[in-house]
Amino acid sequence: MSTVINGRFTADMKEPIVVFLIGMRINRLLALRRWLPIAVGAMPRMLRELMTQPELGLISYRLLLGWRRIEVVQYWRSFEQLEHYARSRDQAHLPAWQAFNRSVGVDGTIGIFHETYIVQPEAAEALYGNMPVFGLAQATNHVPATGRRETARRRMGGESEPAVPSPANPSA
Repeated sequence: MSTVINGRFTADMKEPIVVFLIGMRINRLLALRRWLPIAVGAMPRMLRELMTQPELGLISYRLLLGWRRIEVVQYWRSFEQLEHYARSRDQAHLPAWQAFNRSVGVDGTIGIFHETYIVQPEAAEALYGNMPVFGLAQATNHVPATGRRETARRRMGGESEPAVPSPANPSA
């Protein structure tokens, strides 16, 4: 289990980072032989490959399991490295993708998705309170949320906090 670090922390990004969400939804639960090899074979194999070869560009990932759904949040150094990995004949992804299309294709057994975001340092903020090193802070730099990093506005580059309306002064 990860060690909880008490206090308030944030991610300090120096360079852009790519956040890649990828997953599958099991549409036909009883079609085990169709979706199980993907869920327990292809994706874990790719993640092992990526984590043992950091030069491919994956920094870290987090696996999320839900009802009928498996999702992976991935943090990459660059879009170019992500795209190169996806298209490379020498890596696990392309053969797995081709096998998926031969096996499942568009028959509806499994739904798949991915979303890709290029995040600029000045366009993201994060807060982790009493958490293990996690998420964006795990992929970049885990630092105390103090000084210019104390509030969301300051982490996003703002200088001062907006007035907070109060019952005594609703227009503030």
